[in-house]
Amino acid sequence: MFRVSEEVRFCYGHRLLDYVGRCARVHGHNARVQAVLEAPALDARGFVVDFLQVEEALRRWVDETLDHRLLLRHDDPLIPRLVEAREDFLALPFNPTAENLARMVFERLRDQGLPVVSVRFWETDTSVASYQA
Repeated sequence: MFRVSEEVRFCYGHRLLDYVGRCARVHGHNARVQAVLEAPALDARGFVVDFLQVEEALRRWVDETLDHRLLLRHDDPLIPRLVEAREDFLALPFNPTAENLARMVFERLRDQGLPVVSVRFWETDTSVASYQA
């Protein structure tokens, strides 16, 4: 089995609802996400998948969706104020934990037809969550 990985870094803000502690407040992270892709054989060019293809798919989506955005659960009471102030945010159907964000990235890459087998999502240099099918 052959495996390759691609990694991107970005910044985002979030807060967690139904949580007691510092992460219940709006705060930011310098995140890192790594996608691992796998194939039993290489293509005619000798690739699992072209790194450029993975990097472009991952980077473009992260830039458009997550980078420098405030990620909130869809029922966060802050949302009406942000709408009123015309602030940019992303409302999600789940709490924006590292675990849920890892799954979201995984599903996005899988839906683009890439042979992703796992995603690791670093919320900080020392805190990492992963998702695999």
